[in-house]
Amino acid sequence: MWSVARRPKWIALLVLALVVAAAFAALGQWQLSRSIESGQVVERESEKVLPLSDVAEPQQPTTQRANGQLVEVSGEVIEEDFSVISNRVNGDETGFWVVGHLVTDDAASVAIALGWAPTEAAAGAALRSLAGGPTTVTGRYLLGEAPQEADFEDGERSALAPSALINEWDGFEGSAYGGYIVQDSAPGALETIDSPTPIETVTLNWLNIFYAAEWVVFAGFAVFMWYRLVRDAWEREIEEAALETAPASESDPRVQK
Repeated sequence: MWSVARRPKWIALLVLALVVAAAFAALGQWQLSRSIESGQVVERESEKVLPLSDVAEPQQPTTQRANGQLVEVSGEVIEEDFSVISNRVNGDETGFWVVGHLVTDDAASVAIALGWAPTEAAAGAALRSLAGGPTTVTGRYLLGEAPQEADFEDGERSALAPSALINEWDGFEGSAYGGYIVQDSAPGALETIDSPTPIETVTLNWLNIFYAAEWVVFAGFAVFMWYRLVRDAWEREIEEAALETAPASESDPRVQK
């Protein structure tokens, strides 16, 4: 068989098969690198306080890089727009958040989670003691939550959804941020909301890994096809040689015994 494989025709086909296999292997390596890159943690300085305008833009989605970043923003708190959000966990306890409406110096609105209270009564008392006016807020910027249908059915709010709050803010107009800020120090009798450093999760893209394995199989199959074609050619030559050397009575079915 190898005497057949050493012929120029089959050597040329072997070179072609190796080129195809190399191309498939390169594609497999590319797919694998894509999977590894998607699993790498992008380092970011989330604990460095940055201006809110450098981290996010009004009317734009909150990016993964912006989510959890410490920010600072100046503006005016609107006194008529304080609200209470229920079922908020702080440490190991469930209680209530008091949320405010800040209009920044750039005339954009952003929701501020001011502090936590263990009971609705305590949250209501703290809310009544709060006052509006110019202020500078420092805290962690987080992705806005989706509105909950149960909030409307039960007559209470349990999700901090800026998209729902803007419908209740008095005289709201202009633009708003899609996320909200958890203030790093609570006013009055409220407790500071627990807002730890975000933990980056790493997940591999298993679909890319599967594709990479497929390309490796294709590369091996290209070389196997060359081997199979050479073997078929060799077996065909053996059969033809056997027919040529066989007696006429065996090679020609028309010859009768």
